[in-house]
Order: sequence, then structure tokens, then C-alpha cells
Amino acid sequence: MPPPYGPDLSPCGADSLDTYLFGRILALAATAPARPLTAATGLTRAALERLLRRHLPDRLALLDAVPPDAGTGEDAPEEPDLRQLLLEHGATGAEEEVWLAAIVARRSLEPNHLWQDLGLASRADLNALFRRHFPALVRRNAGDMKWKKFFYRELCRREGMLICKSPNCEVCTDVHACFGQEDGPALLTGLWR
Repeated sequence: MPPPYGPDLSPCGADSLDTYLFGRILALAATAPARPLTAATGLTRAALERLLRRHLPDRLALLDAVPPDAGTGEDAPEEPDLRQLLLEHGATGAEEEVWLAAIVARRSLEPNHLWQDLGLASRADLNALFRRHFPALVRRNAGDMKWKKFFYRELCRREGMLICKSPNCEVCTDVHACFGQEDGPALLTGLWR
């Protein structure tokens, strides 16, 4: 699978990959006028400022639209568990993983494919994010299940709940819903970060 590409169409290195990913994520999240960037990402204003200073210093102006007292909004019931799942499978414990756990948990609540709801160009970008920051989850998702489906299956397993109607995926009549193509347009077009 090819690596994600930057604006000059050269492969992104590790730091460039994070800049690319955070750039796209924040660019899409900033387009939601009904809620501040803190609520769209699940990150505090202080965390957003640290992220921007580290990876996107040219985008610090995004904070101008975030009131100093803006909160992250109310968590959906599954968000804390999903953040915890992600953090337990982080690669290094880096602050980027903490940020991404909050962002992925919040953006997983949106209605599209996760790669779309994060503002990424494709599922390949999403897989690159998980390979870099949450490789143990990539190994657990060996069948390449759609990420949102995989998260909820893992959370239900933790609670001892069986959510599948078949004993295994090979005999399930809904296998396409969990493992099918994730086609669709990118929700953020014309920008690389």
C-alpha cells in the first residue's frame, strides 16, 4: 500500500505524516460552524494550541475562533471507553496519541466512514494513522474490518456482549457491512492539510 502523499506528491515521512493528518483533521473540523473546534475534536483549547504549535504553527489562527472558555462538549456514552481502547494500544504513549484518541473517539460519532469524518483523503490515510500511532489495533483488526465497526465490536467484547448474529464472520450474511468497500468522496477537497 503506498504511503500518504504531501502537496508535492512526495511520500510523507513520520513527522510529515502527522502534519498531514492533523492538518486535514483540523481543516475539516473547523468547517463545523455550529460548534467550536474544541467540541468538534474533543480536545481542550490548551491541547489544540500545543498541537498547532508543534505540527501546524502556520494555522494558529484557528484558535481565534475558539473562545478561551470553550469546552470540549459532552461525551457520548462510548467516548471514554473508545479513548481508553485507543490509548491502551498506542505505539509510544506520545502526546499525539492522546490527541488522536480524543479526536478519533469524537469523530467516530459522525455519520460517514471514519476516514471521511476525519477529513482524510482515503482509507489508506486512516490506515497509515493507525499503523503509526496504534499498531496493536491494526494487528487486532487483521481482517481489515471497517474501523468504526471494529471499535464497537471491541467495546462490546470488553463488556461481554455478543453483537454479531453469526458465530463468525465467514458465515455472516452481513459481512459486506463490516468488511465491504469504503468508497465515497473525501469531505475535504482541494487541501492537503
